[in-house]
Amino acid sequence: MSKKENAACCEKFKTSIGGQALIEGIMMRGPDQDAIVVRTADGLNIEVKDRKKNPEKSFKNWPFFRGIFNFFDSQIVGVKALMHSADLSPEYEEEPSKFDKWLEEKLGNEKFQKFIIGMAVTLGMGMSIVLFFLLPMVIGSFFDTWIDSMLGLNLIEGLIRMIIFMSYMILISRMGEMKRVFAYHGAEHKTIRCYEAGLPLTVENVRIQTRLHPRCGTSFLLVVMVISILVFSIASSGLLALLPDLADMQGSFLYRLIMIMFKLLLLPVVVGITYEINRWVGRHDNAFSRILSAPGLWMQNFTTNEPDDDMIEVGITAVQAVLPKEEGADRW
Repeated sequence: MSKKENAACCEKFKTSIGGQALIEGIMMRGPDQDAIVVRTADGLNIEVKDRKKNPEKSFKNWPFFRGIFNFFDSQIVGVKALMHSADLSPEYEEEPSKFDKWLEEKLGNEKFQKFIIGMAVTLGMGMSIVLFFLLPMVIGSFFDTWIDSMLGLNLIEGLIRMIIFMSYMILISRMGEMKRVFAYHGAEHKTIRCYEAGLPLTVENVRIQTRLHPRCGTSFLLVVMVISILVFSIASSGLLALLPDLADMQGSFLYRLIMIMFKLLLLPVVVGITYEINRWVGRHDNAFSRILSAPGLWMQNFTTNEPDDDMIEVGITAVQAVLPKEEGADRW
């Protein structure tokens, strides 16, 4: 076993700390606070914010519902952090457009920022839904003329979805601007791996860790696509059993439109179920959990790159900034 492989297998515990790569930086989220660490021309810019904890009895902490809430919350927080890192990065500075200046004048700075973030989240999620869900649904719906099985139709749709997703990720991984972002993604994973191995957070210790991590957003998205096949198949069959007249319309434009809209409404259900599966996989280390996490780990070969030492320093600073005051409070 190589030195790197040996270091990667020495996990002492699993942490709930996780993050996101930014433009020349990393956002790390801990149990009590979040940190945005960006490497600027004059060094490291560190911003730490306290996190508002949900009340223990809140529905936001209930199984299934917590997945839906955490998904939308992470989208909003992630966009805010990404925009903040762009503001701090000198090469991304640009003069605001006349429209931006007009909006800021009319709404005020705070409302303007909320508007921009809201638009960015909406457009980002909208593009993801159109590209990874709506487009495969539309293409897959045309197979209903030849295939009667709901499971068969959803398997074809799922295959189309996976091809589009993997092609998209492989394509953007080859873009020059994204290579550094993916390297910071690698630094985030390697630093968390080092922390979970119980090793001192030094550049040398972090460097030998694997850049692949089972509790990653890439893995989550892949599981979403697999779970969607099962959920869509079961729910669609149930809908047709309840509405036999709808089954008679199979092959028509209206039938396809109704089925597509129905599946889109089921997306929060898919997200909630996937979160619970990923949570279980993240808490267990056995043959079954390794099989479930294997596709996501393989996909991370495209969404992470090996970081340089400067990037690793950013990762270390980000993790240290969100460590809980009470030891063990971040155990997954």
